Amino acid sequence: MGHIVVLPGDGIGPEIVAQAVRVLDVVNARFGLGLTHSEALIGGAAIDATGDPLPETTLTQAKAADAVLLGAVGGPAWDGLPMSQRPEKGLLRIRAGMELFANFRPAILYPELAHASTLKPEVVSGLDILIVRELIGGIYFGEPRGIEGAPGQRVGFNTDRYSEPEIERIGRIAFDAARARGGRLCSVDKANVLEVTVLWREVMTRLAADYPDVTLSHMYVDNAAMQLVRAPKQFDVVVTGNLFGDILSDAAAMLTGSIGMLPSASLNSAKQGLYEPCHGSAPDIAGTDTANPLATILSVAMMLMHTFNHREAATAIETAVQHVLATGFRTRDIATAAVDERIVGCQAMGDAVVTSLEGQ
Repeated sequence: MGHIVVLPGDGIGPEIVAQAVRVLDVVNARFGLGLTHSEALIGGAAIDATGDPLPETTLTQAKAADAVLLGAVGGPAWDGLPMSQRPEKGLLRIRAGMELFANFRPAILYPELAHASTLKPEVVSGLDILIVRELIGGIYFGEPRGIEGAPGQRVGFNTDRYSEPEIERIGRIAFDAARARGGRLCSVDKANVLEVTVLWREVMTRLAADYPDVTLSHMYVDNAAMQLVRAPKQFDVVVTGNLFGDILSDAAAMLTGSIGMLPSASLNSAKQGLYEPCHGSAPDIAGTDTANPLATILSVAMMLMHTFNHREAATAIETAVQHVLATGFRTRDIATAAVDERIVGCQAMGDAVVTSLEGQ
């Protein structure tokens, strides 16, 4: 049993979420999960309807639910609004309001997509990285912040701030994740320049004593970015702060062939979660039925795994996605012009996953 609030959002959000909800409904019925879902507004769609990127009713519903499934927010239609009123603020506010401090972004390369990556197949084949990003602290939320001064002399400023409890909280999540995987954790910082990450490194080093079965290493963020494209399979679990995690997880996404393949989970201490694809709203292709829904569908699998502990249902979705790829179905973002590929749109890709699920 459980309830899910669905937030389609903007751009391709409604299209990809529609396919993910179809998949959710199939496994819900097949496994007798007893899950219910309702829909609410966020982002530009919420601005257009209410003037607020995160209406209070949406946040109230989200906080009362067991999980939230989100499409994407933002687009050029709202770029002219003041920073505090833009669609992306709705996303930041729901993360903070639900206290979603831990973001999990897996970067897994399906064998069928090895040639879709921009890197050589031998560099990325077998890639399986988990990036654990602290999500409600750091420079995105730190105070003071703002723009001050007379025109022509203005100064913009933000504050990167982390407390020891915040670092320890995300650190333990990452160590636990590494313990359940390959036993290796790389903590990414910029401790040679930024005091806030000197503290970050000190706390991670202290925590390592509680996890003797996990090997901890440290890496500066600029080197980590380079290593991701040089030898990405050296990483197992990566833990880092909000800003660095935002950048590195998108870089890791492209190693897999397309950011359209990567799901994510954002969790609080109660395992209540917000699940969303790593990509944006892609307004340039919205309404064209060309978006890749697989990251959103895989986000449903993460939801079933992390919040509802329905491992069998989650595995069924992952198996269906792999089967669809092995059969040759591709949206255009992961197509390589191979003769055995079948280029399909968003709806047809959803159809293929549903058909595979029903045939298991």
